[in-house]
Amino acid sequence: MTELELLAPARNADIGIAAIGCGADAVYIAGEEFGARQAAGNPVSEIGRLCDYAHGFGARVFLTLNTILYDNELGRAQTLLKEAEEAGIDAVIAQDPAVWRLTSLPVHASTQCAIRTPQKALMYERMGASRLVLEREMSLEQIARIREAVGCELEFFVHGALCVSYSGQCYLSEAVCGRSANRGECIQACRSLYDLVDEKGKVLVRNKALLSLKDYNLLTRLSDLAEAGVSSFKIEGRLKNITYVRNVVRAYSQALDVLVQTHPDRYRRASFGKVTGGFVPDPEKTFNRGYTELFLDGKRGSWSSMDAPKPMGEEVGTVVSITPVNGGREASGDVTVAVRLKDRSITLANGDGFSFIPRGRSEIVGFRGDVCRGNTIRCRKVGQLHTGARLFRNMDTAFEKEVEAKAPKRSIGVEVELTSEHSGHEYSVALLGRTEDGREVRLKIPAGADTATNRERMEGMFRSQLGKGAGRYSFSLSSIGSDDGSLPMMSASAINAIRRELAARLDTMPVLSIPLPGSDKPRPTREDLQSNPVPYKEINDGVNMPAGYLSYKANVSNRTSREIYEQMGAGSVDDAFEISHRAKAELMRTKYCIRHELGLCPVHQGAPAPSGKLYLLNNGKRYALGFDCGKCEMTVSEG
Repeated sequence: MTELELLAPARNADIGIAAIGCGADAVYIAGEEFGARQAAGNPVSEIGRLCDYAHGFGARVFLTLNTILYDNELGRAQTLLKEAEEAGIDAVIAQDPAVWRLTSLPVHASTQCAIRTPQKALMYERMGASRLVLEREMSLEQIARIREAVGCELEFFVHGALCVSYSGQCYLSEAVCGRSANRGECIQACRSLYDLVDEKGKVLVRNKALLSLKDYNLLTRLSDLAEAGVSSFKIEGRLKNITYVRNVVRAYSQALDVLVQTHPDRYRRASFGKVTGGFVPDPEKTFNRGYTELFLDGKRGSWSSMDAPKPMGEEVGTVVSITPVNGGREASGDVTVAVRLKDRSITLANGDGFSFIPRGRSEIVGFRGDVCRGNTIRCRKVGQLHTGARLFRNMDTAFEKEVEAKAPKRSIGVEVELTSEHSGHEYSVALLGRTEDGREVRLKIPAGADTATNRERMEGMFRSQLGKGAGRYSFSLSSIGSDDGSLPMMSASAINAIRRELAARLDTMPVLSIPLPGSDKPRPTREDLQSNPVPYKEINDGVNMPAGYLSYKANVSNRTSREIYEQMGAGSVDDAFEISHRAKAELMRTKYCIRHELGLCPVHQGAPAPSGKLYLLNNGKRYALGFDCGKCEMTVSEG
């Protein structure tokens, strides 16, 4: 039996609680420091509040401590890890090898570890990782090969924004302005606008987000991923709002439930509780740049969002006219925009947000619809809006309100057995409650001296009142027995009090959570590390280094990490790029290829072999593109 985990982002405790309420089996959240999203830090007290709520459903909470650490930060990181463990954190997601020596908590090797080969996966497993978060650019075949090579859990992103570079291997932000992605300060240079020029300076493409990818969406591929060996399905978005998290989590939780129901002999969810009611999820209605499945099937498709690096939303139609309000007087500055709707089911609402791309431009322009009626939008005059423009809705006000107002209910199932006992002139009822996670609670309640004259009606009363919810529990009466065939006469309020007492008793008992695989994994000894060979080729990844040497791509920024690699046999370890700022360094390596997106690939598209180098220009800075066609990868370097 494999436990399938839906892992959701939590910018803060409230969003994490909302994610669990919508069906997440685990959430990941940052402390006040050392998270790869610097703007998403949280005090330990809030992390503790989230842990308390999550553990009530057997759900897990992971701390993201996934930046590289400097020597003077190791003490603070260790203190944070200790405080987080005391708050209830179940595991740590880390990039820096030093973290394995700073905590006794299970450590998951972050996606920033750039794991996409069996050799590198084995290295991190032997280093002590109980779970590997794989690269997003991988195919099902590559995932399956890693599954065969290691015994620890595999986690894979299934939804959200995509870094264009292999994770943990992007130094563009650091090179541009000294803000390191590996330190949680990425400026998202991949979403910026660039010109593509040849070595003679001829502009081939002007002012487009040439490095921007669409967003990941594998909602229909969960079965394939589980078959390949993935057990944790991760949603990106620690900077996203609560509506986004609720909507996407609910959609993926429903999809996982279907997978479990289809294969009950193979899979079960990693936490407890059934989610019912609430809004109908629709991932198209929240933040996205268009969707892609990237390289999952081992082939290329349309991955680029170079024309729309910001969220466009769902397409609603085409602008057919723009008319000034007030009989032609434009003093108010308002216009009425008439739209030929793409689908009759589309309903526009006051306050909706819209977007479009102006003629001959790449940047997205947005505006708010003040009054929306039928197929018309009244709004302030919008520069560059024109007839024929494709109009998108990136803020669906009605949907936002529905998600906020119609939260689903998550509850743990409890089956209750009731037995009526008649002794002398007095009745009592004995109850046994069993939760889906395996807890048992017993109650024996005095029930008075009156006998129910209509047993069938009384039995219906018991089933009705004991078949409701209380707190986080959903009760159902599985059997009713009696030592003499009679039942006591009890009021609805008395039976409700029994149900509430059962819930109160259960709340004093910790949920029997499914153990996190590898939670008892011992840390490797020095001898273990010495027998763990360093996969130099995979770590250096295109950087020419002598045998036994590790390049800046190992991201080593402290003495502890350096010592770990040296114990594993490394003869020399370069400083991280953030320290060395190596000249002419490869700043990015990616499966994405600009030539392929533009139809210029000589290998897959039969385009003429290019002559000379290509460069990206942005604000007077030039970056050289390289094309490693043997690996089918592109590089971006200082140039």
